[in-house]
Amino acid sequence: MGLITTHIKGRSYFVTLSRPEKRNALSYELVSELKGAFRDAEVNHNVKVIILQAEGKVFSAGADLGYIEQLQKNTYEENLEDSQHLRELFELIYRHPKPVIARVQGHAIAGGCGLAAVCDFVVTVPEAKFGYTEVRIGFIPALVSIFLIRKIGEAKARELLLTGDLYNAEAAQSMGLVNWVVPTDELEKRVNDLADRLITQNSGQSMTLTKQLLSDLPELPLHEALDKAATLNAEARGSEDCRKGIGAFLAKEKISW
Repeated sequence: MGLITTHIKGRSYFVTLSRPEKRNALSYELVSELKGAFRDAEVNHNVKVIILQAEGKVFSAGADLGYIEQLQKNTYEENLEDSQHLRELFELIYRHPKPVIARVQGHAIAGGCGLAAVCDFVVTVPEAKFGYTEVRIGFIPALVSIFLIRKIGEAKARELLLTGDLYNAEAAQSMGLVNWVVPTDELEKRVNDLADRLITQNSGQSMTLTKQLLSDLPELPLHEALDKAATLNAEARGSEDCRKGIGAFLAKEKISW
């Protein structure tokens, strides 16, 4: 039995963590399956939005304890390879050409919080808690720190990563880690409504190029960033989606994406 399940409904691709008995803890195998699912979604032209969710009461509690124990026996080279494995997953989700929504129905801790943070949107419930507890077990939140600083800024990232504290959903939202906090019985509908809005109202190509801008521009000096933005702007203007969208707008017609 796999550690995740996937299914497609309409143009939404659902990726579900399916280790509720282990609090959906991350392991080498689970990371491998997630990488496969997100790569499949990338090449499926019928898919426009990805929803990452989980079974059970916990979204993800981070690394599996048995997995952590095994890592202590690994060589430096083995641990480096394993770290690169997780890095590839986080980068794959962060740079994915299609919008990714995290549907967080319960606690997201350590690597599990990192998994939610690399998604484009996080929708959660009031009882969920978020935090990075690595410093409390003598570990460091190395990979997640890169994306967290980009997402919420250095000051709040320092607070989260250095204290190791868990924060409720409202506090996580105030930090910028969470987009929306909704009642538990409304979570599924709110996530599906968001996905449907992205699917029906927005050009898939435009969302892809916008995600590329958001991923690439912070790494570039100002002059190079402006060159990159101007280049993508020119490419977008000549695209089929842009011609279609502007034509419909000028004709005051409803755009069908």
